[in-house]
Formats: sequence, structure tokens, C-alpha cells
Amino acid sequence: MAFPSKFSLLFLFAAIFVQSSLGELICEELPSDLCVMAIASSGKRCVLEKYRNDVEETEYQCRTSEVVVERMSEHIETDKCVKACGVDRKMVGISSDNLLKPQFTAKLCSPSCYNKCPNVVDLYFKLAEGEGVYLPDLCQNQKSNHRRTTFELMSSGAAPGPINGNHVSSSLHADDHMALAPAPFSSFF
Repeated sequence: MAFPSKFSLLFLFAAIFVQSSLGELICEELPSDLCVMAIASSGKRCVLEKYRNDVEETEYQCRTSEVVVERMSEHIETDKCVKACGVDRKMVGISSDNLLKPQFTAKLCSPSCYNKCPNVVDLYFKLAEGEGVYLPDLCQNQKSNHRRTTFELMSSGAAPGPINGNHVSSSLHADDHMALAPAPFSSFF
């Protein structure tokens, strides 16, 4: 178990070294282990995509999405935030599905995530908003009654993303051309 942590740390340092050497963070150049929750120099989110190659093997590739993050760029999320927020570095696409899981919302709304990981909170703020839910209210309701919160989110129309052909897609992936409204960063600092 210590090996993957050291391996991830090595990838993080390598990515930072490459970024500082070249002066630019490009999603397509990141290893899949660092793709999720990374933001390119352009300010666009990186997203992990799953596809089948010509010999029918499953492969993963880091791609640049069209989702722009305001006030943040050239960022690779720390392992500390990934763990505190319950984010999975192997998550394919960007989806609001995790907001339906009480265990996930509990981690996302915890002070160690909500108050210290603005990149993750910004993403899920926008995803919740896309479902017609205000994340601060979701977090407040989650603390008092997580079953009610899940019901309210499900009644808003949140559903898993479609699966088509050889390409797995979620609510938003690199081929979508849509930008979400910015989250109020001032509430996260």
C-alpha cells in the first residue's frame, strides 16, 4: 500500500518538474494517475476518458475538457485533498453521480475538504448547480438529514450519464462544449 502512494508522489513531482521546465501544464501530457482534478494552463479541467483501442484493450487517456475554471490554472490536486474529499483519481468523465452518495457528500462537506480544497469544491458546486441544487444548502442538509438530501437531489433529475459504443461518457466530457457558471470562491477561503 505504501508503493502506490510513493508512486503517485513520484508522478506528481515529475509532472511539476515537466510543468516548470516547459512552463505549461497540458492535460494530454499528464499520466492518468494525476489527470482527475487537474487544471491545465489554459484554465480548463482535465478529464480521464476510457476507450477501447484497435485490439479491443481498454485504455485511459487524460484529455482537456471545455469546462473552464475561473481564478485557477496549472493545478494538480494534492493527495491530501483527494483523500479528504473522497475523490477517485480513476473517475472517468465529470459527473454529478457522486452527489447521490451520502458517504461522498459527507466527505465533500467536511471542513477538511470544503474549507481547504477549493478546486474540488468548485467542481462539485458547479455540478450540483447544474442539477438545480445549491451546494452549501446540500451540505447543510447533509449534516442534518442525509436521506432527505439524497431524495431532493434525485428528484431534481440527477441520473448517471449515458454509455455509448466503445466510449464511456458521463454528464460532461472533453467532447462537450459547455462551460458551467462559476462558484462563489469567496465562500471557500
